[in-house]
Amino acid sequence: MIPLNDRWLRIVGISLLSVLYILSSGILSQPFSAAIGLRIGLSVGIFVVFWHAFRALIVFIRRRFLSKQQAGKRLLLTFLAGVVMASGLSWLSAGLRFWVRHGTLVNYHNAEQAASFSLNSMTVSFSLFGIDLFQSMLITGFYLAVYETFFFIRDSVVNQRRLKQVEQEKEKLHTANLQSQLDALKQQVQPHFLFNSLNVLDSLIDEDPTQARIFLDELSSVYRYLLRANRDSNLTDLSTELEFIQSYFHLLKTRHGTGLGLHVAVADEYQACLLPTLTLQLLVENAVKHNIVLPDQPLHISIRTADNDRLVVQNNLQRKSTRILSNQVGLSNIATQYRLLGGGEIRVEDDDQFFTVTLPLLRPA
Repeated sequence: MIPLNDRWLRIVGISLLSVLYILSSGILSQPFSAAIGLRIGLSVGIFVVFWHAFRALIVFIRRRFLSKQQAGKRLLLTFLAGVVMASGLSWLSAGLRFWVRHGTLVNYHNAEQAASFSLNSMTVSFSLFGIDLFQSMLITGFYLAVYETFFFIRDSVVNQRRLKQVEQEKEKLHTANLQSQLDALKQQVQPHFLFNSLNVLDSLIDEDPTQARIFLDELSSVYRYLLRANRDSNLTDLSTELEFIQSYFHLLKTRHGTGLGLHVAVADEYQACLLPTLTLQLLVENAVKHNIVLPDQPLHISIRTADNDRLVVQNNLQRKSTRILSNQVGLSNIATQYRLLGGGEIRVEDDDQFFTVTLPLLRPA
């Protein structure tokens, strides 16, 4: 339930009611004395008690009947309970005022008979055993109207804020997704990447035509996936992403040879789980980019699933001595997409031996 936050409503409401009552009662027209001061203080105190008692009653019943379908039942129950409470509080406050004014409760009464009804041009009164029920109904109706209006305005403002927040989050997700895809695509279509790939292909044509055809097929698969990912959904299933990584890794493996290794251990039950498109490509690319990759210093990358729908991407650390400083843009984009998708947080660990990124896997709806 949304916090009430009605402090200013109570302050203004109680103050206004107290002032109106004191002015209408004629107390201020009398010479000031200790008794008058006590009556004024008593009147203010009564309004404080009335306001907070009705507030507690309204909130108590509202918490138990929150749905719109229960609104009629909630209002009726609140009104009936409020009349009973108002009657009791009115009887007690009237007795207290009588005692303050006369110093005794002897001969205190509100009516000469058990039940009475009176009507004139100014007032309507229906008393039962000395309690004015019509007055209790008016009091209950007043507080109920005040708080129902307050709840209506508050809920309208909250709903507008939530709607605006949802729209902003959608826009952020769209922007983050496009930026992530664009960054990944730029990394691959940079001249040096294409130049290196074509150099490898050129050397293979003469040395190993069969391997050259395989390399060209994998290169085509990589670019086809990148272009499709740039226009399709921001989520893909794990099996599709792993298939792409195998093609992408083949290009890296052809270039680096025995200096690079990839181990994939993904349980079948997670193959249909979802993750942001190109997430694994960004992580594998970062591992190769920031670490030494040599036959005598091989870089090993592992992709494995863990309990609780987690995917772990890990590589041994052998940082380049003149490495390019990471700006963490790739990891930041991945984290932003997970957060906006409501998929949880990624976890990044660096213990100087291994660099590990743990990703939540999203179950398909």
